[in-house]
Amino acid sequence: MAEFVYYVGASLDGYIAQDGGGLAWLEKFDDVEGLGESYRTFERGVGCVAMGGETYEWIREHHPGEWSYKTPCWVFSHHEHTADDGADVVVVRGAVTEFAAELRRDAGEKDVYIVGGGNLAGQFLAAGLVDRVVVTLVPVALGGGVPLFGSRALATPKDFRLEGITQRDGTVELDYRAA
Repeated sequence: MAEFVYYVGASLDGYIAQDGGGLAWLEKFDDVEGLGESYRTFERGVGCVAMGGETYEWIREHHPGEWSYKTPCWVFSHHEHTADDGADVVVVRGAVTEFAAELRRDAGEKDVYIVGGGNLAGQFLAAGLVDRVVVTLVPVALGGGVPLFGSRALATPKDFRLEGITQRDGTVELDYRAA
């Protein structure tokens, strides 16, 4: 069965983007040997993507006319969005729990990738739907921005166990599975 996986890069102080969505601090690590291959390996196991509306618009703004996901993409948003030609994008409104079964169905035997958007990842976490977290910490402290899991508080703490650590040129990829 498909798992919900949050695969993300984060600063040492727990932020995934600067205020306003800036990622220049993270993009300077794009050439670290092995990071790209790690992501491509992960991406081969993805059957469906879930992202928030702000992440969706950020991708479209920074990569116009170049939709990078070949799998169905579900955008959770309270706003209207359009899709690029050929992009398999569904915009939904509502709690992540309402769409969990459909996301798993779209993913098939592969995983559901929770992309960016700490707030959306926090919603999946609060709903008990995050099966795995793969976070690459980069040696930068931002002092503020978009938190790793947004500001959502959990009703019940969720435990994870560390399954793997990979160090690459100052970055550290941590692979956690829900306990």
